[in-house]
Amino acid sequence: MRVVIQRVSKASVSINGAISGQIASGFLVLLGIEAADTAEDIEWLTNKISKMRVFDDTEGLMNKSLVDIKGEALVVSQFTLYANTKKGNRPSFIRAARPEQAAPMYETFIQKLGDQIGAPCESGEFGANMQVSLVNDGPVTITIDSKNRE
Repeated sequence: MRVVIQRVSKASVSINGAISGQIASGFLVLLGIEAADTAEDIEWLTNKISKMRVFDDTEGLMNKSLVDIKGEALVVSQFTLYANTKKGNRPSFIRAARPEQAAPMYETFIQKLGDQIGAPCESGEFGANMQVSLVNDGPVTITIDSKNRE
């Protein structure tokens, strides 16, 4: 699994002009799922995201987690995180999981992250054409790959 996490002061996702999910302070999580991903990847990644200390403490240092600040999370599926651009100018998405595998994993990820942060996660709609709006706070943007645990 790959994620792009953006610390936001607000974010929303719309489908056909209607807001599907929106949050105030917290994380916008763009989630890519590959065929090799398992429940263990979900568990590791949701734990990592919920405890990621990138929110300011009283001294302005990034020492607080999403849990610490009682922040919110908005999760949006994004298979394009598995783009392979090695050949030519048209990306290949062959490593991205097929929808029949990815959709249930996406839903499980949302549930598990909500359990980790102690509040339901907002979300987009798997496979939909979505418009994402956000105010990146900092800016703080972090990428994590569950297969490359740095």
